[in-house]
Amino acid sequence: MKEYYLGVDVGSVSTNIILIDENDNIILKKYVRTQGKPIEILQNGLGEIKDELGELPINGVGATGSGRYLANMILGADVVKNEITSHAVASTKYVPNVRTILEIGGQDSKIILLRDGIVTDFAMNTVCAAGTGSFLDRQAGRLGIEIEEFGNLALKSKNPVRIAGRCAVFAESDMIHKQQLGHNQEDIVKGLCEALVRNYLNNVGKGKEIVPTVMIQGGVAANAGIKKAFEDVLNTKVIVPKNFDVMGAIGVALLAKEEIKLKRKTSFRGLGISDIPYKVKGFECGDCSNMCEVIEIVANNSIIARYGDKCGKWTGQLSATNKNLA
Repeated sequence: MKEYYLGVDVGSVSTNIILIDENDNIILKKYVRTQGKPIEILQNGLGEIKDELGELPINGVGATGSGRYLANMILGADVVKNEITSHAVASTKYVPNVRTILEIGGQDSKIILLRDGIVTDFAMNTVCAAGTGSFLDRQAGRLGIEIEEFGNLALKSKNPVRIAGRCAVFAESDMIHKQQLGHNQEDIVKGLCEALVRNYLNNVGKGKEIVPTVMIQGGVAANAGIKKAFEDVLNTKVIVPKNFDVMGAIGVALLAKEEIKLKRKTSFRGLGISDIPYKVKGFECGDCSNMCEVIEIVANNSIIARYGDKCGKWTGQLSATNKNLA
């Protein structure tokens, strides 16, 4: 019987789901907007898999992304890993000699440095919007350009204008000023691409040794203008992998496959969890000065998971209850 492994990457902007087989072939790929409803979106994605492929025998499941712990509680994941590890695993799978990974998503960005296939350094940026995809989305809307056309328009520029890229607010003001001066759209768009790249390298990439082979991932990797701007600044070819938008999910699916070789049996609760009505409740624990906000996940009037307490008091109570019921 064929074996399947599921990788789930729950982020603030998108939730990505990947299904691979025992030969690491991608059987199914889903990239959906999280929309502030990670549980609902995750359930919808699993429901679509069940509708499209039936009740597959899923042998292992991995969770990553900023919402990985929440996803783990819903799924019953076999492995839970951070985005750095997951992206690195997927990248070295497809490009074994990759040494620099540039990852730019909608709300954040990161850089990962590898030497001999091992992560040696990384940095993340969740503060400045000028180094993320949301910056380009907003400016494309202001210019009346579809974001899908943005990159190709930038490639047509013969005389790009310089736009202040140290801050999203300054960049937007500068772009408007350049419009008022009469610069054409392609030169402004190319200037915006270069501004994002400068911001990324001056913040996320500051002090980092960026050497070939270089790979770019995340939603922004689809933008040909950004790829070209990086190549011009770094003076090297930048690789865009085929599944650039779901590399985290691929990486954690591969990790789940390796984990199952040791565990032998998955903890996955099954695709049927897509039909369970989950509720999320929160309360503040006042037992000490930490004042932790504890989150409870409730299904069928039973608390199935808690998280958020620093001391483990509430999660410990739940673990003991579950153990007694077993």
